[in-house]
Amino acid sequence: MKDQLNALANQWNQSLKDLFDHDPERGSRFVTTGAGLRLDYSKHWIDQAVLEALSEILANCHFAAMRDQLFDGEKVNVTEDRSVLHVALRAQMNDTFRVNGVSIVSDVLQARDQAYAFANQIRDGSLLGATGKKFTDVVNIGIGGSDLGPLMVSEALKPLIDGPRPHYVSNADGAHLHDTIAALDPEATLFLIASKTFTTQETMHNASKAQQWISDVLGHRAIASHFVALSTNTEAARAFGVSEERMFGFWDWVGGRYSVWSTIGLSLMIALGPGVFDRFLNGAREMDLHFRESSLLSNIPVIMALLGVWYRNGFGLQTQAVLPYEQRLHRFPAYLQQMEMESNGKRIDRDGQSVAYDTCPVIWGEPGTNGQHAFFQLLHQGTLVCPIDFILSANPTNTDSESHVLLNANCLAQSESLAFGKSHEEVYQEMVDQGISASQAKQLAPHRSFPGNRPSSTIMMTQLTPETLGALIAAYEHKVFTQGVLWNINSFDQWGVELGKVQCKALRASFDSGHASNFSSSTREGVRWLRKNMH
Repeated sequence: MKDQLNALANQWNQSLKDLFDHDPERGSRFVTTGAGLRLDYSKHWIDQAVLEALSEILANCHFAAMRDQLFDGEKVNVTEDRSVLHVALRAQMNDTFRVNGVSIVSDVLQARDQAYAFANQIRDGSLLGATGKKFTDVVNIGIGGSDLGPLMVSEALKPLIDGPRPHYVSNADGAHLHDTIAALDPEATLFLIASKTFTTQETMHNASKAQQWISDVLGHRAIASHFVALSTNTEAARAFGVSEERMFGFWDWVGGRYSVWSTIGLSLMIALGPGVFDRFLNGAREMDLHFRESSLLSNIPVIMALLGVWYRNGFGLQTQAVLPYEQRLHRFPAYLQQMEMESNGKRIDRDGQSVAYDTCPVIWGEPGTNGQHAFFQLLHQGTLVCPIDFILSANPTNTDSESHVLLNANCLAQSESLAFGKSHEEVYQEMVDQGISASQAKQLAPHRSFPGNRPSSTIMMTQLTPETLGALIAAYEHKVFTQGVLWNINSFDQWGVELGKVQCKALRASFDSGHASNFSSSTREGVRWLRKNMH
């Protein structure tokens, strides 16, 4: 693959301006739609020949067979010997998903119904706090996928929240929990402890502090009424004080960063209601069908994946920006950082060998228009070339149309400017026409010109709804899988997060004892300085 991409890239000598000048229909031909999304990928360094070559590379990686293995429940997570079936969490009654040959659809639907029933009881006041108060606030304590997914979705769908207010605590920094609960009423606050193992260090640290808060105000017996476990470790949850009927599990074939569709989304079910959550699932399911059934060159996730690998391995580009022109998607880039970099930030392939090519780029981004006044200078005139995904919607949600039109005009203007720039000659002539002297215009023109030829996609939707949000997330999930196939890596483990956890556990004792002899002199001196300066 690496040699093929290098050869293709070395032959590429067309600018975006050339491509559009030579093909008046390009803006309508390099577009595809599916599951309520429209992907415009015309402003990329590709033509039909390159696209076909990229799709052939993918086909030669046995993509179709591996996609079938994913949906058929085969153990594509080879290092943990697990199936990867977050797609089954979107299942309807007539769908077929199996693990080890056994259907799991009824289990998924039963778990979903149980979570929905509980959510409705919290929403309608059938279940109350220890003192008889109705719950007004729900605090989800988790980290990683147990936090980023629900938090991102709750922000994206905020106008639809009509139940208890959702809050999210993840950081082990005590300020996060403190600031979250400072204005809450303990009598009306429900805590969801989201940890598959119920041992996650940061989550359980915060959970114990929340437990103490409730116990101090309401007494220890109140714990059972104010805590819920989203976990598979029933023994640990029971020992914590969570009653059996308030434990909601999921399966080992659900990875944390793909778990928002499961009971990890309970905070969303409570805040938005099961009906809205169903719409969210249905949008993702529509994208699943699009991904499975569409041809490679009309397939949104596949095209996104091919473009990403083209830039990463053909041209050596190191970053990918995701820029939603939709304020309510302000946490979406952070969500994708985990999804993509934890999934494909790997240097060992599926066969246990070191890869001889680059894998996942750095994913980053902020919402427009804020980014235009922060980092767009680099995007337009910097030495780094960064492919971009712009995301926008035709219609606003719970805001005025004029603001939304202005927002979308900014988005398309940035995409246009990045692609086509402004030449030295154009800038020079404009200044001369404005009465600036020729000598001054000559001096200023290099600073005011834009090279252009900066590639971007534009992902459009009619409106940000539960359905389109579900489809958008699922599109990126399938993009990640497809790139994992191309790079021959396991996108579904995350061993890289483990070493730091082990080291932290060992170091924690050093802050009490002052002994850190097993660590480097830098770390030993760091512990010594911190102990000396602690109050």
